[in-house]
Amino acid sequence: MVDALRKADFLDGEIADVPPEGSLAPRAYEIDRGAKRGDLIAQMQADQARILADLWAARAEGLPYASAEEALVMASIVEKETGVPTERRLVASVFINRMRQGMRLQTDPTVIYGITRGEGVLGRGLRQSELRRRTPWNTYVIDGLPPTPIANPGRASIEAALNPEASNYLYFVADGSGGHAFAATLAEHNENVSRWRAIEAARGEADQGGVQGN
Repeated sequence: MVDALRKADFLDGEIADVPPEGSLAPRAYEIDRGAKRGDLIAQMQADQARILADLWAARAEGLPYASAEEALVMASIVEKETGVPTERRLVASVFINRMRQGMRLQTDPTVIYGITRGEGVLGRGLRQSELRRRTPWNTYVIDGLPPTPIANPGRASIEAALNPEASNYLYFVADGSGGHAFAATLAEHNENVSRWRAIEAARGEADQGGVQGN
């Protein structure tokens, strides 16, 4: 996001430091030509802090977060896992259910962040060696949440992390429609994975490595 603002030639001024991951509110902003980049960054940070504080105050009971910052980390994972608005609260429920059961989150976007640090796009599937490689963000090898967000989550993802759907789901995988198939048991999940692999094969897509392991 900072890189995009630096390249926007209608803006003025410098951005001294890249703000912490997750601290910028991604939404539409009306900006005048010549506006200061630093002022816009400050506004985005203030907006994100306000959104998080408001939604944290209205959060559901019994969530496994020690702080609002941990909820922001979860929201960033939800943001990266699905682009389907109606799925956000269900995706959040999967990860929260896993946390409550002491299961690792096993979510591919955290592995990708450990490789790219949020700079650019990986542009390929994950390798098995990367799923096993220890980074602070790799939820296949660490317990619990990563130490920082892996993206700047929008309000809807923060809301999903703080008011998840009630479900018994522990797994999900792509279903070929742009969304995901959810499962409560590993056996059900394996069936969903098999269907997804068949869809990939029918499309002529090569195996890209790690399936969404959630």
